Amino acid sequence: MAKELKELTKRADNYSQWYNDLVVKADLAEQSAVRGCMVIKPYGYAIWEKMQQQLDKMFKETGAQNAYFPLLIPKSFLSREAEHVKGFAKECAVVTHYRLKSSEDGRSVEVDPSARLDEELIIRPTSETIIWNTYKNWIHSWRDLPLMCNQWCNVMRWEMRTRPFLRTSEFLWQEGHTAHATREEAEEEAQQMLRVYAEFAEQWMAVPVLQGVKSETERFAGALDTYTIEAMMQDGKALQSGTSHFLGQNFAKSFDVTYLNKENKPEYVWATSWGVSTRLIGALIMTHSDDNGLVLPPRLAPIQVVIIPITKGIEQLQAISAKLSPIIASLRELGINVKYDDTDNKRPGFKFADYELKGVPVRLVMGGRDLEDNTIEVMRRDTLEKETVSLDGIVDYVKHLLDDMQKNIFDKARKYRDERVYECHDYDDFKERIKNGGFFLCHWDGTEETEAKIKEDTQATIRCVPFAYEQTEGIDMVSGKPSKHRVIIARSY
Repeated sequence: MAKELKELTKRADNYSQWYNDLVVKADLAEQSAVRGCMVIKPYGYAIWEKMQQQLDKMFKETGAQNAYFPLLIPKSFLSREAEHVKGFAKECAVVTHYRLKSSEDGRSVEVDPSARLDEELIIRPTSETIIWNTYKNWIHSWRDLPLMCNQWCNVMRWEMRTRPFLRTSEFLWQEGHTAHATREEAEEEAQQMLRVYAEFAEQWMAVPVLQGVKSETERFAGALDTYTIEAMMQDGKALQSGTSHFLGQNFAKSFDVTYLNKENKPEYVWATSWGVSTRLIGALIMTHSDDNGLVLPPRLAPIQVVIIPITKGIEQLQAISAKLSPIIASLRELGINVKYDDTDNKRPGFKFADYELKGVPVRLVMGGRDLEDNTIEVMRRDTLEKETVSLDGIVDYVKHLLDDMQKNIFDKARKYRDERVYECHDYDDFKERIKNGGFFLCHWDGTEETEAKIKEDTQATIRCVPFAYEQTEGIDMVSGKPSKHRVIIARSY
């Protein structure tokens, strides 16, 4: 086995270090020269591109269109919506000057004090304010609604503790922003986008998620309701994997965005926003991967099938390549991403270990004996099972194998999650068991005081009021008061 795999920390020894090791060794990302920011390497970015392509298609099917809005936001815009600025103020990066001054020899630079901006600019932490200032110019009557825009961009939130993909000062994401004529339309849009995110997470990422609504304390700053999908990682912690916000009329009123209704009377529009980020790559890593490296669901794998010939001499390589060429073409015609690795600068064992580390779902290997016997060795990354099969029908075999792996990876993750959802009614018991992770389904009295005490005592938070579980009567395990909701409580990233 290759040296790289020997150096990968085991999950059981140090889960956090295992994750960091895997991000680097699988060539997904690395730290940059800027604190808290990462360089996403080509292999990591290829995963993000596949996520983008599918999500973009799903967004457009709902009627959303892509646009782009400025990176810089006037500081005064943030103060127009009080809850919004309160929520993001501590994370904002501020541009104060527009020019540098260099020394005569060019070896040093400093800020030019004469080039101070009249109004400071914020590098967007999110774009509600700049977008709603723009929507004011686009919306005039009911005929202009609904207005549904999405943008793919980067944002900056000055994080103190960072980890690649999961929490970085700069990250990539999409943010949708919609305007509607009625409250009902906006609420339905926010819930529809939550369903889109859940479908993508489960059918493409193979990550099971719980859908629900956040508590008031955990809402997006400026929202009336925040809907969320929550995934469980292999250490039992929750990862918020996508959110959709019903913003009411808060931003419309802050930026005076009105429309003339069918009775020719002015009304404020109703708003939503929704987004997912490169955090999804972190979710993908931590939900499925193992001590040998990444395990990628086939639908999002940059390379779905790698084919490695093992040969003695150029003539044998040419014969194997000729045998495999029509198979590769047929797989590609089916839309399967295939890499034929006939390079001679690395030993086969190194290649096996490297592709295993990178989570390539299917590995095909053909040697001289296979050429004679019309066979090929097949290994599936999710179970590491190997078998030798006939080349006859190999294209259909691989296609069905990829489909089976996608389902198997999801079923395994769902089983793991479901076995770690616990009903709990005793607070002392909860405080001990939460240390080992898991989703705890508990009664909550609905008060911020109880929510704050749980967080202070255990570092766990109310992740959501889940839609999947019936809301029954009960007693809050902390306060002893009657329950208002059953909620999912967990430690989280």
